[in-house]
Amino acid sequence: MKSVALKAYPRAQVQRAEVTKLRRAGRVPATIYGRLAKPQNLEVNSKEFADLLHHAASENLLVDLSVENDARSKRLALVQEIQHHPLDGKVLHVDFHEVAENEKVTVQVPVETTGEAVGVKAGGVLEHVLFKLKVRCLPKDLPEQILVDVTSLEIGKAFHIADIKTSEGVEILGDKHITVVAVAAPRAEEEVVAAEAAPAAGDVEMTKEKKEEGAEGAPAGKAGEKAPAKGDAKAAAAGDKKAEAKPEAKAEKKK
Repeated sequence: MKSVALKAYPRAQVQRAEVTKLRRAGRVPATIYGRLAKPQNLEVNSKEFADLLHHAASENLLVDLSVENDARSKRLALVQEIQHHPLDGKVLHVDFHEVAENEKVTVQVPVETTGEAVGVKAGGVLEHVLFKLKVRCLPKDLPEQILVDVTSLEIGKAFHIADIKTSEGVEILGDKHITVVAVAAPRAEEEVVAAEAAPAAGDVEMTKEKKEEGAEGAPAGKAGEKAPAKGDAKAAAAGDKKAEAKPEAKAEKKK
């Protein structure tokens, strides 16, 4: 990564009201730290810093920081963290990490895909799993971003950390088996397969109906009714006969 020049100034304002006033004046509060020197509060021109971000591929910047009235003319530093306003996205604060040219650094680098996967052309869905990768290298070898060409990726296939190629001198850290990007089957196709594997609801209801027919072999009555006992059935039959006999007896007396 090529370093870019940036002017900075010592900052004495640390209170919230003072920092707010500083931002209104077109300055961004910053801090630089590292093992080469003690942490120091700085401020940079907000427009100059915004221009650097605008022309960069990512927020991973390597800067030649020249601090006003500093004993060293330039200080090589990485932009470690940028705080943005949640609504308008303006830069609120910048952390610089001072490094040495011959000192390897570990940085999170954004991952971008290029090309159109053959699996996507066939109806698959591209799944971007990891958006950043941790790399270790010298500051001059630090990539602004890692490009992954997904053109050859088929449905059901994936690129893992072990498959990602970088420039010489750049080491990608982490489990080599972790997926970075993959092409999944279409969701509609997955739903059809799941539906075919599931048992039919009608089969379950038919089995239930057979159980409800009764274990003694008698046909089931209406829902909630119990089958009459043998004694009750005889009594009911006798009652019906008596009811039929009474009208006939009355008719004979009238004669």
